Amino acid sequence: MTDVVQYEVTGPVATVTMNRPEYRNAQNSAMTYALDAAFTRAVDDDGVKVIVLAGAGKHFSAGHDIGTPGRDVDQSFERKAVMWWDHVGKPGGDNRYAREMEVYLGMCRRWREIPKPTIAMVQGACIAGGLMLAWVCDLIVASEDAFFSDPVVRMGIPGVEYFAHPWVLGPRAAKEFLFTGGRFDAAWAKENGMVNRVVPRDELSKKTYEMAETIAAMPRFGLALTKRAVNQAEDQMGLRNGMDSVFGLHHFAHAHNAETEKDSLAGMDARSMRDAASGS
Repeated sequence: MTDVVQYEVTGPVATVTMNRPEYRNAQNSAMTYALDAAFTRAVDDDGVKVIVLAGAGKHFSAGHDIGTPGRDVDQSFERKAVMWWDHVGKPGGDNRYAREMEVYLGMCRRWREIPKPTIAMVQGACIAGGLMLAWVCDLIVASEDAFFSDPVVRMGIPGVEYFAHPWVLGPRAAKEFLFTGGRFDAAWAKENGMVNRVVPRDELSKKTYEMAETIAAMPRFGLALTKRAVNQAEDQMGLRNGMDSVFGLHHFAHAHNAETEKDSLAGMDARSMRDAASGS
């Protein structure tokens, strides 16, 4: 296990912690595959009943790594989520489509199907790609200081790759969330169905693990079947097909930017996205 993700088991609960606090837990490929290894480890451990996903430091996750020294878009990793060729060395849209289908959309779908209940424990920033990491979890417990944002429409891109917005928020709230690109607090997120509970920051860990312990008292196979039942119902509501269609729009937007702007991200970086979302 690499140090970008930490893994710990206490009783029936495994905690998987993103560990790049100096970069607000920005998600590079190394983190993606370390997360996958940790989740696999928890699934394979018969003693683990519930998995908690956490972020070290002040923030849960600021999203995809688009500018830290650990950005690794030019590196190959063992592909596990989709059957496709390696992105490294491929030109243009072939490169980005291959990588994002594996590292972002494919991995998030893989993690959504984890047969054990998962709880995201969210504090501080949960932005863009950070939303995807929280949304694949079955439950979300957020601290009162948590805030949520998908500002990628500022790049001309219709939301992040794992496009769950209409399902986790409902259509009108999803449109407000995307159209404004602003920061929405935990109370708003709970009001619109994205978050299960909002708790004081100093009680976040306590309340999350209390929930995990309560769930862990249920029969493991019953939990797995119940999770599968709800996921199947959600797919019948169009989630999977909707994501497939929007993933195509997402990459069409990248291609449009590459032709008309400075680059496929419309010249924006982590700092400009942050400043635009916060209004600074």
